[in-house]
Amino acid sequence: MFAKVRSVAVVGMDARPVDVEIDLGQGLPDFHVVGLPGTAVKEAPRRVRAAINNSGNSFPLRRVTASLAPGDLRKDGVLFDLPLAVGVLAAAGEKFSALDRYGLVGELTQDGRLRPNRGAQAAAKSPRDQGWEGLVVPMANLPEAGLVSGLRVVGVSHLRDAIAFLKGAAPPPEPKRQTVDELLSGSAYCGPDLSEVRGQAQALRALEIAAAGNHNVLLVGPPGCGKTMMARRLPGILPPLTEPEALEATRVWSVAGMLAPEQALVVERPFRAPHHHASAAAIIGGGSYLPRPGEISLAHRGVLFLDELPLFSRPVLEALRQPLEEGSVRVVRQATRIEYPASFCLVAAANPCLCPGGGGVSAQCVCPPGRLDSYRSKLSGPLLDRIDLQVEVPRLTPEELFDLEPAEPSAVVRDRVILARAFRARRLEAGPDALSVGDLGPAARQVLRRAAGAVDASARGVDRVVRVARSIADLNASEEICEQHLAEALQYRRPVWGAP
Repeated sequence: MFAKVRSVAVVGMDARPVDVEIDLGQGLPDFHVVGLPGTAVKEAPRRVRAAINNSGNSFPLRRVTASLAPGDLRKDGVLFDLPLAVGVLAAAGEKFSALDRYGLVGELTQDGRLRPNRGAQAAAKSPRDQGWEGLVVPMANLPEAGLVSGLRVVGVSHLRDAIAFLKGAAPPPEPKRQTVDELLSGSAYCGPDLSEVRGQAQALRALEIAAAGNHNVLLVGPPGCGKTMMARRLPGILPPLTEPEALEATRVWSVAGMLAPEQALVVERPFRAPHHHASAAAIIGGGSYLPRPGEISLAHRGVLFLDELPLFSRPVLEALRQPLEEGSVRVVRQATRIEYPASFCLVAAANPCLCPGGGGVSAQCVCPPGRLDSYRSKLSGPLLDRIDLQVEVPRLTPEELFDLEPAEPSAVVRDRVILARAFRARRLEAGPDALSVGDLGPAARQVLRRAAGAVDASARGVDRVVRVARSIADLNASEEICEQHLAEALQYRRPVWGAP
């Protein structure tokens, strides 16, 4: 006997429709899954057999062959357990009136309960685009999958509930679901505040400019000067997530399996701070079968903080160049090519050298020349060219720590950043964001020409100076990039890394 059940395979940020075809044939009782299944899918027959037997049904003593079509698409994960179980029962003679209208996803425990899956939001988008009436998901995934509009999403907690619904019974009662607007409006930033920082006016100004224009920042200073402290406070001055941004970030975190239980939406700007021993696959994304998102994608629409930047491996540092330029990363494996979003604000921190004093106020660098050159050569010119704001962060004396006034609260700076971004949005209503040297005023253009010629700046470097100047102008609500805006932008291109 034969039965077909609809399901989806999560591949990267998207999901593709999969037909789970079940055939009950003659021969010794067995259960095979074909169609490029991953390890978790190959183990599904054991879970499915136990779940059916422990849910008041009987697993057929027949030769069961399950084909996941299309056969040339790799399938990974545990979300095929539920469609396999329902397909076996349908092939064995059970009548399901709603089977041709609903798709099914979900991992089964051996007693028939349904566990949450990663990628629930992506899994719900594919049925909507395919015109299906609805999707049956584990109850724990209902808040997340239910955020996808235009699709009926039914949550079930047990295989028995799924069977009853597909036979025509009313769906199980579900908890009250919130919309994206309700989830975002109910969130409030409660992280560390800028007012805890003393001094470091130039570094704080650089972070404000970075927040206004989504620029990358490099903080160079001796240990204990406050680099990490300031970087961790950058999310607090970024604007709240918009609905599209929150949905994008949620899809990434869900595909990576990083959403907390019962969490429906990422409501705060992500902040990721991987250790410098992390591998390229951990930072960029990868995996042996289907590549998973890396740290740069988990930081999408938020902040990626790389402390001790020169201690990261050279392959990791060079792999950052393409995502910093394009805002996405393409991970290629054999017969698989997946693109993940990676639009983040990079904040990198580095010590001037490796000696204990780190070149601070009370200690001069005593590193041997060879060791110092090797340390400073870890950051290549093309990588530094992609970092818009480079700031030297001095170590404060004890007197300064006590005497200097606290910095402005994060809420005050965030309000200025929001106004700057709103000003930029109004300015761009008439056309795309196509900045060029021609957007400068005459005096600013002369300043840029002299500065670029003096330091032999690349075309990318000139473009990034103009973009930083544009962000400064937006903070000042200025339609034109004036001379003072460009002069401030140029000071952040001074080489603070590798300078004696």
